[in-house]
Amino acid sequence: MIIKDKKFVKLIDNEQIGQSIRRLARKINKDYKERNPLFIVVLNGAFMFAGDLMKEVKSKVRISFIKVSSYDAMESTGNIKQLIGLNENIFQQDVVIVEDIIDSGQTAKKVTDELQTLGARSVSIVTLLRKNKEIHTKLPVDYVGFDIENRFVVGYGLDYDGLGRNLKHIYALK
Repeated sequence: MIIKDKKFVKLIDNEQIGQSIRRLARKINKDYKERNPLFIVVLNGAFMFAGDLMKEVKSKVRISFIKVSSYDAMESTGNIKQLIGLNENIFQQDVVIVEDIIDSGQTAKKVTDELQTLGARSVSIVTLLRKNKEIHTKLPVDYVGFDIENRFVVGYGLDYDGLGRNLKHIYALK
């Protein structure tokens, strides 16, 4: 598959994604059985993952959205830009951050630190993808769909320069 000027090959198909989401939801349902967590979805990339995950989560939940970015084209810049902030009172709330991908871990670390500063009772992270490279921050990720190699990926919410988010499978740069 070609997107703009790059060739991509299928890495994870939609059926595997669905199986992983159901597995993650079972763990979340068990861990939050008696609680009503606030899910904070990191846009834009996590929107498809979050939508499918929320269909499988059985707890009474609230969902909010933030927009944070550290990417420029295909590289993580390490410079975190918060574009749309949190509109929820999270004091004494159990919070689950929903990410599309943990790359350097800096974005999730910044969001986690901010939520803890605002008084969250607990903060956990669920991500569809985590790259198997050294994470530069000490960041525990509670729920991981897939560990992948350090390759640039698109599809299922992830993009290359704004394109490819609508693809139902996940593709890696060839």
